[in-house]
Amino acid sequence: MAGNAEPLSPRAKLAVTAGRAAAAMSRAAGRGSGSVIGGKVALRLDPDLLARLARHLDVILVSATNGKTTTTRLIAEALRAAGGVVSNALGANMPAGITSALAGGSEAQYAVIEVDEKYLATVARDVTPKAIALLNLSRDQLDRAAETRMLAERWREGLAGQKAVVIANADDPLIVWAASDSPNVVWVAAGQEWKDDAWSCPACGGVMQRPGDDWFCGECGFRRPVPTWALSGDQVLDPHGSAWPIRLQLPGRANKANAATSAAVAAAFGVAPQVALERMYAVTAVAGRYDVVQYQDRDVRLLLAKNPAGWLETFSLIDPPPAPVILSVNARSADGTDTSWLWDVDYGRLAGHPICVIGDRRLDLAVRLEVAGVDFQVCQGPEEAVRMCPPGRIEAIANYTAFQDLRRVVGN
Repeated sequence: MAGNAEPLSPRAKLAVTAGRAAAAMSRAAGRGSGSVIGGKVALRLDPDLLARLARHLDVILVSATNGKTTTTRLIAEALRAAGGVVSNALGANMPAGITSALAGGSEAQYAVIEVDEKYLATVARDVTPKAIALLNLSRDQLDRAAETRMLAERWREGLAGQKAVVIANADDPLIVWAASDSPNVVWVAAGQEWKDDAWSCPACGGVMQRPGDDWFCGECGFRRPVPTWALSGDQVLDPHGSAWPIRLQLPGRANKANAATSAAVAAAFGVAPQVALERMYAVTAVAGRYDVVQYQDRDVRLLLAKNPAGWLETFSLIDPPPAPVILSVNARSADGTDTSWLWDVDYGRLAGHPICVIGDRRLDLAVRLEVAGVDFQVCQGPEEAVRMCPPGRIEAIANYTAFQDLRRVVGN
């Protein structure tokens, strides 16, 4: 286990102080939490600061295309049963944001850190993690992110020399390929709803066979490993075959899968599944996701969906028709500027729902819905969209910056 923090060098102390000052100025100017600019300033003054701040901590890294913010939060809650935790709970998941988070954790024992997929190998090299959780890989931000097979290969090469225990989803072939060269892997049967990025074998390019819940490549023999943890309905099965109930305030199958992985991570640090899962019940929302807010005498539930896999999972959460739905899509730099992914989403699942479309790229989304044969109305913004909906609950689904825009309007 981690020991007490070693005193920082004068240079490192200066970097931390300067970073905090920059973050405070950013907050005062109304430009967000300041964690990113604070981390950038600190790293400019001491490029090795991230490694220095992590030395006394048991670091757990969490990476995926979907679910990493929620899983980070669930793991952090579980590990608080064993000691103090520092975490980048607001999702600033690149090196600058991670540095800011660790700068506030001098008294913590554990650091539970969400990491952007592109930076996982780099951050792992700097912080020497004790555990790494790998949840899923699917297409996302197509204008700048690597193709999923290339990203899995990058993870595989970057993690091959790691001594960390890797807790990985046995149901995602790309995740299994990424983790296969790691010396210590705990496989979790967490499921995989979106399969369109994993029909070809990442090892040889052959066509993946998928009988039932199994998968294998008939050409090279690459196949699903035998899991030791599993999500089974509303329960987590541990390596001893014991079943532990999952009781979450977060909705949906995907969050049960996140809880199963989180329980396996917590167990690696001596926290019993029953204790870990009970603590996860305290999580009601994650950075505004799943919040229900009152606006114009309606209850608006805020749901985040950033890519085709995320939209698929989100559709399973919403109330049945005729519950009204607001859809909002932007294509700013933080979202990825390529909106071609809209054509990979099965919007036909929204048939029967009254739909209002908003966001910077509302017309792109309108064309997609028209082709899907789904009725909708285009609105100028959240105020008009909510006003068009009948009293009661509204499901609002948005991608990343559109979600932040929506929160600023209806969450006040």
